[in-house]
Amino acid sequence: MPDRAVTEAGRVGVVGAGTMGVGIAYVFAMAGFEVFVVEPGAKAAARAWAILKETAAGAVSRAKMTAERAEASLSHIRMIEGASELPDELDVVIETVPERRDLKMQVLAEIADRAPRLIATNTSAMSINDLAGAVRDPARFLGMHFFNPVWSLKLVEVVRGAKTSADSVERAQALASAIGKATAVVADSPGFATSRLDLVQALEAIRMVEEGVASPEDIDRAITIAYRHPVGPLRLSDMVGLDVRLDIARQLAGTIGPHFAPPRLLQDMVARGELGQKSGKGFYDWATETTNRNAG
Repeated sequence: MPDRAVTEAGRVGVVGAGTMGVGIAYVFAMAGFEVFVVEPGAKAAARAWAILKETAAGAVSRAKMTAERAEASLSHIRMIEGASELPDELDVVIETVPERRDLKMQVLAEIADRAPRLIATNTSAMSINDLAGAVRDPARFLGMHFFNPVWSLKLVEVVRGAKTSADSVERAQALASAIGKATAVVADSPGFATSRLDLVQALEAIRMVEEGVASPEDIDRAITIAYRHPVGPLRLSDMVGLDVRLDIARQLAGTIGPHFAPPRLLQDMVARGELGQKSGKGFYDWATETTNRNAG
């Protein structure tokens, strides 16, 4: 069993206040954890706070929680500028920086200096065994792959490295359970389980748009109605970020094979800055959707 029980009074760190980092911080705070979010950029930190408040307000409006509970939960979150400011011996510190090996290795080494009980990376495709080289004790290192939007999707993919201890896997599962998530434990392999399966569908849907088979709306409608997926592959790709899709496709094409090679349409859209929801335009016009939602 883990060397210390996981409780709702625990303390966690999240390094990186991008889309995934904000979502992870939110669900831990709402479960009663004290959360330290590392974000050196003032604009990114301000944007993170805005998303946190907007998400909590949405939960209140849907009667998912009281305004008092939302305010109390958000008060558990503290923004700090660097990993060196993290308290020692947190229950877990989760790295959520962009999918660049050099950056992740640097950040993981800085996290390891704070000696948390568990170090996790939220990578969706990079090798856990490779990244483990950045930490002093790889037995306490693994992947905790969350899904966007974190507050809605109930799975955490726990990725076990070759040197990850059984205690660390149990601790990660206990942490996930404490925030209302189910877990799937998988061995370190390119793309793990979920990224490989998700990307196959997304890339094929993009090729269908490229070939003029159907519009993004009709492809997504077919998947959501026929197979009962909550969201179609093209809308989900916009939500994940087309640049993120492209990075993962290139990684998997290099490690698994050419059937993961990114379509030209995806490459061209990213080159034009059409990254999906975060840029306002991808396969969908998110600026128009936001305007319509606010008007309603």
